[in-house]
Amino acid sequence: MPRARMRSDGDRWAGGEPLVLVFDVNETLIDFESTNPLFERIFGDGRVMREWLGHLIMYSMTITLSGLYENYFTLGQGLLKMVGDIHGVRVTGADLEQLREAMLTMPPHPDVEEGLTRLESAGFRMVTLTNSPPNPRGETPLEHAGLSRFFERQFTVETTRAYKPAPQVYHMVSQELDVPTTNCHMVAAHTWDTIGAQSAGYTATLITRPGNAPLQIDSLPQPTLTTPDLPTLATHLTRIWR
Repeated sequence: MPRARMRSDGDRWAGGEPLVLVFDVNETLIDFESTNPLFERIFGDGRVMREWLGHLIMYSMTITLSGLYENYFTLGQGLLKMVGDIHGVRVTGADLEQLREAMLTMPPHPDVEEGLTRLESAGFRMVTLTNSPPNPRGETPLEHAGLSRFFERQFTVETTRAYKPAPQVYHMVSQELDVPTTNCHMVAAHTWDTIGAQSAGYTATLITRPGNAPLQIDSLPQPTLTTPDLPTLATHLTRIWR
């Protein structure tokens, strides 16, 4: 099994005991790479998905910093049209609806169920915190992936109308659960998410999904723990705290 890397020397945990694990959903638990065929069909290159996703992350932060808000799915659809304009490709209404459906129905990563089962068996409290809004017309992406049963609460940035990594999003979870931020542990595939959570007082694990890696700049918060998958995370957390 791949080894986890600690931020600190030896096995010392750099922060408070993780009384609640706060999981990001998109890319961390469910697989954005599953949308590649849609981008292959529209643009002739599935790698355009990463370009679109980079815009989605950047513009979600942009509208938060500008004091504005639009939900994640609508923003994603608008950005698909923008990427189409950049590439000189016509994006149709049917393409936009297919993207929305794809964002709602992404499958879990293969390691996720095993990792969550082991963490649940070890007695860890688990919640999610996602940029995706609730889905009044049906299942959330987490529910569609069959993962909602592992989590006591599903938090969304829709509550604060501010996207991660805005500090109020992480504080909202801590306050709702009545758990100090120092005892909240963020689990995410994005370094911008772990930096945001740690700046709000959390400890954090970075899951190095494809397309993601640590940002190794000494002046910025480094993940408390870096692992390649959830079973490795479960092994490490259980060894330290159980």
